[in-house]
Amino acid sequence: MHKHTPLQLPGWRAVARHALPNVLEGKIIPLIVFLGLLKLVGTTSALVGALAWSVVALARRHRKQRQTSGILVLTTVGLAARTVAALLTGSLVVYFIQPTVATALIAAAFLGSVLVGRPLVERLFVDLCPLDAETRDHPQLRRFYNEASLWWAFTSTVNFAVTVWLLLNHSPTTFLVVKSFLGPITTVVTLSVAYWWLRSSLARSGTAVVLAPAVLPRR
Repeated sequence: MHKHTPLQLPGWRAVARHALPNVLEGKIIPLIVFLGLLKLVGTTSALVGALAWSVVALARRHRKQRQTSGILVLTTVGLAARTVAALLTGSLVVYFIQPTVATALIAAAFLGSVLVGRPLVERLFVDLCPLDAETRDHPQLRRFYNEASLWWAFTSTVNFAVTVWLLLNHSPTTFLVVKSFLGPITTVVTLSVAYWWLRSSLARSGTAVVLAPAVLPRR
């Protein structure tokens, strides 16, 4: 069996130091903005405020020529879908369809990222794990970025289809109960299969994984 160059990954402390700023910027701060404005001025303003934060954060990264955060991209897509839906009528279907639209847009984002040669999983991976340029471009990782992005697009599409079917064929109570479990289950399955996929592909190719000191990329 042909053995590839060993894949050097940083330890968990380096991963935590690298991931925390991205998680804060892409998830925690938008949530704080949303909750604060929700209490002060209402739902629509809270959504617009959180979306504005995310858009400004993306623009700031672009202006400074910093790497775009995958977490921030997904948050912005989700907030955009919810904000548009909130600005429409007060229909119950429209209210419940907000997260469903976000799921469909996320599926499209993952698929589109592969088609343009910039797989979104790569951005998420680099958001959470500091990699030097050589490790990031390791052939097994490059293959994984594309395959995992397609897998995430598929599971998001299934989630979207099941959610629409529930919404159109069952009562709001049934919809809410099933949906509360569907999202977390889909996420766990997606991440678990992606992790297994990566480990299996590395094993099949004979690629060794070693822990190495982190070299933080230019962000």
